[in-house]
Amino acid sequence: MSIAGLKKKQPKTFKVKVTTMETEMEFSCEMKWKGKDLFDQVCRALGLRESWFFGLQYSIKGMGTWLKMDKKVLDQEIPKEDPIHCCFLAKFYPEKVEEELLQEITQHLFFLQVKKQILDEEIYCSPEATILLASYAVQAKYGDYDPNLHKPGFLVPEELLPKRVLRQYQMTPDMWEERITAWYAGHRGIARYEAEMNYLKIAQDLEMYGVNYFPIAQKKNHTDFLLGVDAKGIHVYSINNRFSPNKSFEWSSIRNISYSEKELTIKPIDKKAEVFKFFASQPKVNKLIMQLFIGNHDLFMRRRRVDPIEIQQMKAQAREDKARKKMEHQRLAREKQLREDAERAKEELERRLFEVEDEARQANEALRRSEAAAELLAEKAQIAEEEAKLLAQNAAEAEQECRRLELAALKTKEEKRLMEHKMREAELIAMKLVKESERRAKEAEHLKQDLQVAREAEEKARRKLQDVGKIHPAPNTAKGTQSSSAEATAEKAPIKLDLRDIDLKRLSLEIERERLDYLDKSRKFEYRLQELKSEIHALKVEERQAGFLSHWREVLGSLDRSSGKMGKTPMWMEPFETDLLERLQQPLLACPLNATDSSVPRTPTQNLSFQTNALVASNVGTGTRKHIKVQQHETDVIYI
Repeated sequence: MSIAGLKKKQPKTFKVKVTTMETEMEFSCEMKWKGKDLFDQVCRALGLRESWFFGLQYSIKGMGTWLKMDKKVLDQEIPKEDPIHCCFLAKFYPEKVEEELLQEITQHLFFLQVKKQILDEEIYCSPEATILLASYAVQAKYGDYDPNLHKPGFLVPEELLPKRVLRQYQMTPDMWEERITAWYAGHRGIARYEAEMNYLKIAQDLEMYGVNYFPIAQKKNHTDFLLGVDAKGIHVYSINNRFSPNKSFEWSSIRNISYSEKELTIKPIDKKAEVFKFFASQPKVNKLIMQLFIGNHDLFMRRRRVDPIEIQQMKAQAREDKARKKMEHQRLAREKQLREDAERAKEELERRLFEVEDEARQANEALRRSEAAAELLAEKAQIAEEEAKLLAQNAAEAEQECRRLELAALKTKEEKRLMEHKMREAELIAMKLVKESERRAKEAEHLKQDLQVAREAEEKARRKLQDVGKIHPAPNTAKGTQSSSAEATAEKAPIKLDLRDIDLKRLSLEIERERLDYLDKSRKFEYRLQELKSEIHALKVEERQAGFLSHWREVLGSLDRSSGKMGKTPMWMEPFETDLLERLQQPLLACPLNATDSSVPRTPTQNLSFQTNALVASNVGTGTRKHIKVQQHETDVIYI
């Protein structure tokens, strides 16, 4: 056969581009293909067996028209493009999606188409229902909610809500996403086909679901109503209300539907009922309405007849597939749960391992610390034992010292009594000395007065003698006798005066000598008195220390009795005992008593003149003080 013959026998083809709800397909069709041939080709490509719900739609002058199955594709009014474009859409809607949609692909195509109609506002849906439907759509696309994967903002690129709902409420995208995610999180464990079926169950209860609307009029050239066609029957709506029909004709109550040119007539079975006639705008619209009438009525009648063998096999296979998918989903869910449990168990084990390692590390550190503490305690125990021995030795020494101090205290009591006796004697002597000093002071005062009187008499005698010499001068001749007598008289007078002066000088020397003797005796007596007071003070200090040591011995004895068999002195007593022993070992220092005022001179070379001094003597035995005032001469100093 020649090449020209081959070319003549090769059929001519044309291209058709078919768009579904999720993909696009291109087919090479023969020139003689009818609409059913192209439709079957598309169904085979999709793996769709429930083809009676769908059809191929093309657009002419803005109106959607369905491709006729029994007529050639190119003989129809489809636009002659290259390639020819048409859409594969659901033409008829089931009454109950759960019972009539058998295949998963059929269910998926219905889900995508109804979702698009809701988002395009061809089907009205309340805002609450749109949020719930959006949550099922998200579950069908993303699967179970996982907070680690589905971070805030993952729904931003998705179109899930109608624009009417978004405009109705002043809410941000984050707020809408939060509300949708709240529902989405509650759909955990639902498979994709179940989520799509739940979506369709909610959507089929909407008033505008599956309804095709056409403007009609009961008179020509007027648009009075809207005609709605769905799976349940024919409905007549007002222009402004597509939810509640004014009149409805169910398929079971319709006897006949006919049309001629632009007029359509619906005849009810009840002959008494009114026949409904209406006009469409174009004859093509009437033909389209008639196609929908015929297709919906045929499906309505098919639902109420016994299913053919093919449908029964499809339903049985669909049930098996659903059961198998359900089991598979349950198995996957169990495996997923087991995997999650295993991961959680692994995390728990890792956490527990970390805790155990941490506990082991802490235990090792505690063991090292306890070993160090044990060593330290052993050292402390050894030190405590040595300290106990030392304290026992110190206690024995302290006891011996206490006994010695007790004996010394007994001796000091006798010495104290003797010293008190000596002190009283010294006080008596001091009183006698004070009295003697007062008497001597008076005598000295009298002697001073006498001396003053004598000096005054002497001065008067001298003046008288001078006066006598001036008044009676002797002549030269008789000067010898007169001068001799005057000289004799003058010689006699000075002799008397010299004798008195000699007595006064002698008396002054005696007074000065007695004063110096008295000062020497007073100084010696003062030194002796100071020594006595120092000894008495030292005895008092020793007596106080002896009493304190006896009290300390009693405290130690009570502590020994209370400690029982401990055998060692508490640690808090060590520094006190050590200090006590050091103090006991030091010599007792005699503290001199401040017996005289600071203004009284301590040595004979200091100032010896003062008018009146107050001598304070302390009564050591009785603890009281006597204040003795001594009046003495300005040249006399008494130390007591």
